[in-house]
Amino acid sequence: MSSDFSRTLALLRREKKISQRTAAGDLAVSQALLSHYENGLREPGLSFVVRAADYYSVSCDYLLGRSMARDGSAVPAARMDPKEAAAPQQSNQVIEAASLLLTLAEQTGSAQLPAEIEGYLSIAIYKVYRYLFMADPAGVEAVFRTGPEHFDFLCDARLKQHELRIRVAAHGEGGFGLTPEEMHRPCVSPNEISRRYPDISKSLLTVLQQVSDAIDAL
Repeated sequence: MSSDFSRTLALLRREKKISQRTAAGDLAVSQALLSHYENGLREPGLSFVVRAADYYSVSCDYLLGRSMARDGSAVPAARMDPKEAAAPQQSNQVIEAASLLLTLAEQTGSAQLPAEIEGYLSIAIYKVYRYLFMADPAGVEAVFRTGPEHFDFLCDARLKQHELRIRVAAHGEGGFGLTPEEMHRPCVSPNEISRRYPDISKSLLTVLQQVSDAIDAL
């Protein structure tokens, strides 16, 4: 079973602020066995997974690490049953995720953080477009000021600059072309995002899960 399960099981107990002994008694297992589950030393049966999901008021998909949404509503197609995955997927998922990300940045009250995120996303879009353009037999590279042999390296340099500034701006700090700002830092945990944005949070959480799966595989 995925290590996501043991990590999430332990996290949910700590969030509930109960001891391992109390949770074990409520879940009808020994404390030693629950400890093994939380540390990934033993794999539970399906009945325990269902009991634990009910006990912590989350879905089995969340508990098993298939979804970052506690109600299990953000399961990437790659993790779905083939029949489920065949269902039409929202084509605007990435757009909605980016939009929500900018909304969260704007809520900090920072003028610089949203601008840096927009700059980062714009460069990524430009770079992908150039790759598509290069594959077009009718494309004439002269329409761009930066030639095909240099643009992606220069884009990467700008992306890294924006990444650094986003990290700095998210803390309200100055430097690297930014000025210090007074900021409000709202909670941006997956659970809080789901609560505050029930209609559009699924897109962001699904993208987060997809990328998490992809980088974990490396």
